[in-house]
Amino acid sequence: MTMYVIRRLLSVIPVLVVVSILVFMMLHLIPGDPVLNVLGLRAPQEAVEATRIQLGLDQPLHIQYFRFVSNALRGDFGTSIRTKTPVIDEIIAKYPYTLKLAIGGTIVAAFLGVSVGIISAVNRNKFWDNFLMVLSLLSISTPSFFLALILILVFSLYLGWFPSVGIHTPKHYILPIIALGTQSVGLIARMTRSAMLDVLNQDYIRTARSKGLNERVVVYTHALKNALIPVLTILGLRFGGLLAGSALIETVFGVPGLGRLMIEGVQNRDYPVVQATVLLIATTFVVINLIVDILYKFVDPRIKYQ
Repeated sequence: MTMYVIRRLLSVIPVLVVVSILVFMMLHLIPGDPVLNVLGLRAPQEAVEATRIQLGLDQPLHIQYFRFVSNALRGDFGTSIRTKTPVIDEIIAKYPYTLKLAIGGTIVAAFLGVSVGIISAVNRNKFWDNFLMVLSLLSISTPSFFLALILILVFSLYLGWFPSVGIHTPKHYILPIIALGTQSVGLIARMTRSAMLDVLNQDYIRTARSKGLNERVVVYTHALKNALIPVLTILGLRFGGLLAGSALIETVFGVPGLGRLMIEGVQNRDYPVVQATVLLIATTFVVINLIVDILYKFVDPRIKYQ
């Protein structure tokens, strides 16, 4: 397994290189000048040129890119064009909020999605199966920002149970986590149902039932464990999706997270901020999928890493 992990870690390098190149090029193709965004459209040309030289934006693109990469390898992601503070300091301050939201959303999605999928599979083609699959379709089809507005309207304005803006106390996390994780519930539920139905039709499940084992033991001990591989895969993918897709939720709820920082960076053409945040999200996504691959071995010992 050690060699497998090493090879996977080495495979991360070309992925991050490609991501960095794409982000770098797309940022420079977007209309607008970051210097003018900072100084204003009526800034003297001399000041604009001096600022561009100070930021290194007067150099050719390939030199700017290699300078960014070489600095990033040393942990230096540059200085924000807008705030004039080191980007790494902004990331350290804001990344924990986004990570907590993504972890909380994944836990909510996993618990509800797996539970709904098991119930649907056990009650195949019955009322509860049809009813829960309709709800799962509704979950997938509902945009997270729309659900966030509904949650604020009902639970903050009408009922007054939870705060609607900020992230100062544990109660502030509840509505953003629900809004972020709910959309993934339907997808995980459908994947769990499909995997469970495939396992429940296997011969060893019929043998277990013929031996008189309790149905709960058959479902949760024998069937669920063997159905977890595709569920783990979708959970890893959804965690990365929630991490990258938290920007809208952070904007709606006023959470000072990484997604909101990235949006503000794009709006202000703040190249160092956008490049650093995208690279961090891509790295986290790859690492999470590596962890999921390793978990396969613990779920199913028959899996061998070549």
